[in-house]
This record gives sequence, C-alpha cells and structure tokens, in this order.
Amino acid sequence: MVGTGLAGSSCAASLSELGFQVEVFTFHESPRRAHSVAAQGGINAAKDYKNDGDSIWRMFYDTVKGGDFRSREANVYRMAECSLALIDQAVAQGVPFAREYSGYLSNRSFGGVQVSRTFYARGQTGQQLLQGAYQALMRQSQIGNVRLHTRHEMMDLWVEEGKAKGIVARNLDTGEIKLHVADAVVLATGGYGKIYYLSTLAMNCNASAIWRAHKQGAFFAAPSWTQFHPTSLPQMGDYQSKLTLMSESLRNDGRIWVPIKSGDNRPPHEIPEEERDYYLERKYPSYGNLAPRDISSRAAKEQIDNGHGVGPMNNAVYLDFKDAINRDGKTAIEKRYGNLFYMYKKITGMDAFKEPMLISPSAHFSMGGLWVDYELMSNLEGLFVLGEANFADHGANRLGANSLLQACVDGYFISPHTIMNYLAGEKPIEDPKPELSHEIIDTNQKRLDNLLAIQGNKTAEEFHKELGKILYNKCGLIREKQTLLKAKTELKNLRDSFYKELLVPKGSSLNFELEKAARMEDYLELAQLIVEDALQREESCGAHFRAEHQTPDGEAKRNDNEFQFVSVWEILENGNHNLHKEHLDFESIKVSERSYK
Repeated sequence: MVGTGLAGSSCAASLSELGFQVEVFTFHESPRRAHSVAAQGGINAAKDYKNDGDSIWRMFYDTVKGGDFRSREANVYRMAECSLALIDQAVAQGVPFAREYSGYLSNRSFGGVQVSRTFYARGQTGQQLLQGAYQALMRQSQIGNVRLHTRHEMMDLWVEEGKAKGIVARNLDTGEIKLHVADAVVLATGGYGKIYYLSTLAMNCNASAIWRAHKQGAFFAAPSWTQFHPTSLPQMGDYQSKLTLMSESLRNDGRIWVPIKSGDNRPPHEIPEEERDYYLERKYPSYGNLAPRDISSRAAKEQIDNGHGVGPMNNAVYLDFKDAINRDGKTAIEKRYGNLFYMYKKITGMDAFKEPMLISPSAHFSMGGLWVDYELMSNLEGLFVLGEANFADHGANRLGANSLLQACVDGYFISPHTIMNYLAGEKPIEDPKPELSHEIIDTNQKRLDNLLAIQGNKTAEEFHKELGKILYNKCGLIREKQTLLKAKTELKNLRDSFYKELLVPKGSSLNFELEKAARMEDYLELAQLIVEDALQREESCGAHFRAEHQTPDGEAKRNDNEFQFVSVWEILENGNHNLHKEHLDFESIKVSERSYK
C-alpha cells in the first residue's frame, strides 16, 4: 500500500482486518500528515435526512451531470450506493459530524446540487475522517498485521510478465533504495494538481508514484481534466509557493460579487448595492452561488480578466457574508464556519465578519489519473489504484464533497473485495533473483546520480515555478489550440534546460532538494501529456474549456458524436504515447446539455 490518506489507510486497515499482511509506505513521518486532512467542507451521502427529495438515483444523476457526462455510469452509481453505509462507518469510528439540536446528523449543500446531502465536521471534515482511518490503521499496526514504513518514497514499480509484483522505495532519511515484493500493489497517492505550482495542495504532493507506474505500462486516463477550485485565497505576491483553500461550504451563506464598474478600487463597504454585480446569481439563477466549481471558477476568471478583479493584485472576487450575518446572526455563522474565518484572518489579517473575503480560482483536484477497471485494477494485473490517483468517478469535473466520499468508498468497501478476488487466483509471490533485485535498484540509483551530476545553477523549485506559469497561462481554466501548441514548445525547452541547468546540492543522504528534483523530472513529462490530451480533445467539457468550442452565451459545448469517450494513454518505448478510447455508454441517463440556469 503506497499512501496513507483516506483511501490508503482505510484500505490497509480493512485488508489487515480480513487477515492479510500489509506493508504500508508513506513519505511522511506519520500517516496523519497525508493531504486528506486539508479537505474541509464535507462528505456526500444520499441519506435524505432533510426530506428534500434526495435519493441514490438523484445523487448518481447529479454526479454524472456534474462531470459533464464524461464518467462511467456504473462506477458513479456504486459510489452513490455506498455513500449510505460510509456515513454509518465513520460515525461508528467516532467522527464528530455536526448534529442538529434533535441529535440527527446535520447536512448542508455544495455546488451543483439543490438538496442538502453533505455531512460535515465544521471545516475539518477531512481531518476528522482521517483520524478515524488512522486509528483503524494503527490498531492493525499494533497487533502486527500492518508493517508501516514512514519516510519512504516509491521510486518505481516492479512489473514481471505484465503483473505488478512490488515497488522500489527509497528511505528518505538514509538514502537506501530497496525492492519490496508483494502479491498485489495498491497506489493511493492522491492527485497531481501541484503540477501547477500555485495550487491548494501541500508542497510535497506529487505525481511520481502514478507516473512511475505509467512508465512501467499502466495506462493514464484523462490527464488534462484538472479542476480549479473557485474559493481559494488569491495570490498576494511572487513569494508564494502555494495557495490556501477556503471550503466551498462557505458558498451556502456567502454571496459572490464584484464591482460593476471596471477598475473600481473603493473599499467594499463604500460600494452600494446597485453598483455590485452578483454575477453567479445573475447568470445561474437556479443555483446561484452554488453553481458547480468549473462554472464558478471560469465565471470568476471572466470577471477578473474584464477588469472587475479586487484585492491588492486585482486578482480576486468578493465572498460576502453581510446578508447571512444580518439574517442569522454572527453567532450562527461562527458556529458553522468559525475555524475557516479564523484561518482566513490568520493568513490575511482581515476579518471576514466585518468585510468580504477575497477569493480566487486555484488549481485543486485532478479528475484524471491511472486508468482502472470496475474493480479498481489497472491494465497491469495486480496494480490497484484508489482515490484521486485513479480517474474513475468524476468525469470532467468533480462535485464538491465527492472527493472524501470516493476515497473512503474505494478504501473501505470496494478494494478489500476486489483485491481479494484477484489474490484468490494467484500463487504467493517468490522473491526475485538477487541479480534482478540489484539491477532494479541500480537503475533507480543511477537516475538520482544523474540528477546530482548536472550541477547547474537553477533549483528544482525554480523549474517548478516556470512550469506552473506555462500550464496556468496556456493549459489552465481556458485553453485554445494556438496557446496549447506554444505550451508544447515551451515545455520541451524547459525540459531540455532542466537536464542542463538543474542544481541539486551534494551532501548527506538526507537531501530534500534531490526529492524535489526527482518529482520535478516526472512533472515535466506529465505536463507534456496533459497538453497533448488537451490538444486532441476538440470540445469543451467540464473543467476542460476550449475557447473554440463554446455556446453563444459562453458555456462549455460538448461534442458527443466524436468525443464521448475517456482518453486513455499508453506510453511507448520511445517516450511517445498511443491513445486508446474508452467509449462511454449511458444506459440509465439521457445525455443532455449541461445547464445550471
């Protein structure tokens, strides 16, 4: 098991509970440092506690529509079905979900939905869910069924005769590289949104595990489908290396607006109501401020690009709680979102109870990932991929609060069964011949030695920042053919300079810069595939918005006749890629124009 977020910890604990011996790898010093802790707003389940007409079917339809009809029906329906049991599982583990005065679990709404199905623990839902999974994992570790390898990073996947048979991992403290054999390998290593540099993801989030598996033959699906979150804190200066997420749940009570007058730099309290444009409420009256993330992010970018941006760098819009505070009182709003308001004040120095929050779109979630079948197994037998590391459930856009759900459902309910199905037909693994083990280890050591030997004058961080700018500007919220072609050229030049100008300080085995450089090398290759995928998909769908393909009123225009498929990329020996197409058949849902007006 590689990764100890919600998907990894829950799967490892569940398999161990069933009697399997599990080895768990994380590059963190503790499994609790996994990025699942950063998810704030909630987790979806179709329990219909509010009696507002929710159901498994409605959740299934909302999710397929939210992904712009670019996801598998069967996977999505299974996720909606399992959502009911998942909430019970989490409550049994002691996750402190918010409750009504009556004692019933409380719900709120998220973008793209007109019912309340999101269960939450203030603004710390991911952290609380991870505590539950972590406790289950540590229990199994204590009794000896789980062997935990902290501060170990996966360097490569060992494949023999088309089957995954283990991983190559590096001890980040000692520098030792070792081959670990296994009867099955599970990757639960999260997404690659950090490739954009300025993103809501933690600094150490990376794509190396899934990219290394891809280079060993695992197919990569829909790499260009990357979501931009509409309620991130905006960039405040060139010194920043990441952005901070503000939970989408804030859009339940906050109203988003910009000044009607372009370049209006008056303080927000000096701008009267008639001079404010509540543009989401104007453009999408049925959903208003709860329009889906891709639509809300593009709408914000449109306002900013047209000169209506606010804040020190004119790169943000307002999220205003004045009306909600007047209606419900400050105490009620503080009870719902208090820690988020505190976090905002700590970071910006501004009090969102007294003035609107500044928010801006930011790279966030990757809907793409390694291709998996219905049993969550890659085309490489024995390689299972869970959570955000696979492509399976979200199509071209993820609805809010479905991320925690997918990770938990994959880990607790699906993979323990499907992995068992696979192992039932396998003979126990045998250790490889010593010479093969040495060859695999030497190959990975040589890769690191080559990076150390370059000794140029630019750090991996500087290359990452340049890469992020190329992707943000040319393959971000809005894409078009000419800029994508320019991006291909710029990425090739950047990669060439990486192998000439990279500087990794030589020294002890504990080398953070070497870790960054290896991850950056993988990012540079993945970035080329992202742009290639965006170029070949001549349509707009969800978070993939091609400027050439839009409706007269500026919405995404799909091309179902030619592109109703998932792009599945196979790497060839020369580093090029071959495109396979997984056609999407919709038997239960009628494919229609995606409208939230």
